[in-house]
Amino acid sequence: MDIWISKSLTMLVAIALLFIASGCEKLDNPLNPEVDSVQNNNPLPDEEAIPQEEKIKIGFSMDTLEEERWLRDRDLFKSAVESLGAEVEILAANGDDALQVLQAETLISQGVDLLVIVPHNAEAAATIVKKAHLAGIKVLSYDRLIKNADIDLYVSFDNERVGELQAESITKLVPKGKYVYIGGADTDNNAHLFKKGVFNILQPLIDKGDIKVVYDQWTKNWLPSNAYANMQEALNANGGKVDAVIAANDATAGMAIQAMIEAGIAGAIPVAGQDAELAAAQRIVEGTQTMTVYKPIPTLAEEAAKLAVAMARGEYIDTSRKVNNGKVEVPSVLLSPIAVNKLNIEETVIADGFHLEEEVYQGNNR
Repeated sequence: MDIWISKSLTMLVAIALLFIASGCEKLDNPLNPEVDSVQNNNPLPDEEAIPQEEKIKIGFSMDTLEEERWLRDRDLFKSAVESLGAEVEILAANGDDALQVLQAETLISQGVDLLVIVPHNAEAAATIVKKAHLAGIKVLSYDRLIKNADIDLYVSFDNERVGELQAESITKLVPKGKYVYIGGADTDNNAHLFKKGVFNILQPLIDKGDIKVVYDQWTKNWLPSNAYANMQEALNANGGKVDAVIAANDATAGMAIQAMIEAGIAGAIPVAGQDAELAAAQRIVEGTQTMTVYKPIPTLAEEAAKLAVAMARGEYIDTSRKVNNGKVEVPSVLLSPIAVNKLNIEETVIADGFHLEEEVYQGNNR
């Protein structure tokens, strides 16, 4: 009996060893499909297996691309955002409030990380801000301030100072006389800031009786054709005799000058504009426009892009300046504008590469 038990145990041990050996051989076999399956489903960590950071996407809702200036903003902002490793989706409403709201909703639905807005209507754009915030998206107001909304950041130039520079330049040439003021769009908060700056300088002279503003009108939707009609009206109301013109931007100044050309007085009356558009620079060297205000758009676009991407990444933006938009004190970054005339045009817009020398002078003598 003991012999039989001993033999049985020996056989069981042998069988067990055989199975163990077989299992080891199976695991050691590099061609075994089950082993390959395990290796494929559980790869060792490598660079490809590590999740890549999702690219930041900025939505840029623009009022218009119908002016030279805004085409520059679009291209420079896009380039700056992409240089920071983010991407941008740009839509322009060309002065249509309802369309701008619809386009902004489209950008929000696409899941942008941050929304940048150049509002056509400072009040109507508040609707966009509410929709963005409901979706957890912060809003940066670009160049133009959105009114009565909890915007997260405002990046622009000191637009009140723009108006002051215009009025300072013209009052040096015409300290007394009849002034025409052609404003921008009443719906644009910047237009109000430009005008405030102009009258900061004019009002003391008005109070003294040295200056009389004989015409003061907004230009609906910033349309140059409306500025042309305004200037014609101003000339007709004053028998064609005015002493100075301050226009809210270069496009409106250009059409005011066109009305003055037709009246035979262009070049004899100082005219101020702002934006430093190429056509304005050409008129300055020709002598039909006195000055413009240069707001270095590359600086604005690059600063706004840097701040937008930082905000989208959740970084804290530290700024000491605030601008009241009718509802809140908005954290703001305000850049400095520069007065440009015939004497400094080469060391400003031309030296910066904003316009080429040959384009500005067009063969005219310096």
